[in-house]
Parts: sequence; C-alpha cells; structure tokens
Amino acid sequence: MTEHSERRVDHSALRTNQAFIIALLLAAFILNLWPLVAFVSAVMLIGTLWPGAGLFKRIYQHILRPLGLIRPDVRVDNPEPHLFAQGLGGIFTLAGTLALAAGWGLLGWVLVWLVIALAALNLFAGFCLGCFVYYQLNRLGVPGFSRAPIRRE
Repeated sequence: MTEHSERRVDHSALRTNQAFIIALLLAAFILNLWPLVAFVSAVMLIGTLWPGAGLFKRIYQHILRPLGLIRPDVRVDNPEPHLFAQGLGGIFTLAGTLALAAGWGLLGWVLVWLVIALAALNLFAGFCLGCFVYYQLNRLGVPGFSRAPIRRE
C-alpha cells in the first residue's frame, strides 16, 4: 500500500470519545439517571451510522484540538473496526436504557458497566475488544467485515 492510499484514524478523537462515554455513563450511574444513558447511547449510535455526526468526536475536532488541549494522534488504521466497536457499545447502552426504563435496574446497570469497562480498557490499555471481534469476523469471512488488519512492515 502506498503512502497516499493509506487510511488514517486520529486516535486522539477515539480516546476523547471514550473519555466522554466513560465520564457520562459514570455520572449516569452515580446520579441514577437512565436518560443520560439514553443520551450516550444515541450519541454512540448516531456516530456509528453517520461518523461525521459523532458529537464527542466533533467536540474534539472543533473545540479541544483547535484550542490545543488535545493534540492529534493520526495513525495508519482502519476506521471500520472502531465504528463497529462503538456500534456494539451503542447497542449495549440502548439495551441498558430499555432495561433501566422498564425498572430492571440490575440488568440495566450491568450493561452500562460493561460498556464503561470496555471503553476504559481501550482508553487506558489500548485494547479494543470490539476491534478484535471485527477482525476475527473478517478472518472468518463473515460478509460486511471486509477490512483486514493493516500489516506493519
């Protein structure tokens, strides 16, 4: 792959997104506010379906990066696995929202904490479980998972 055709992802935008997800979901848990879980779920799902509309990434792009508060960390990478991971998180937080709204607090908060834990694993340890799942599905030839891991030489 030539340098001009390499796909790139700003990992600072990803980390900002994860930090917002973690902080808002923790606030939702502490304050017992399932509508805040619904908000985070909506942001995640909208950002998955329309990546340019992702609120937390837009805050990074239009506020945090221009102010110099966070510097870009652009790497050769595929965006699809990260979007897949965010979509899974959005689905889990949506399920958590529905459970919490239905009065099934334990189930709802377990689902929310699963998203918090996986986002924290990615943010602090650099391991994206959703990306790993995406690449395993690619390896198995599952339709829709067309991007293979980028080989570093």
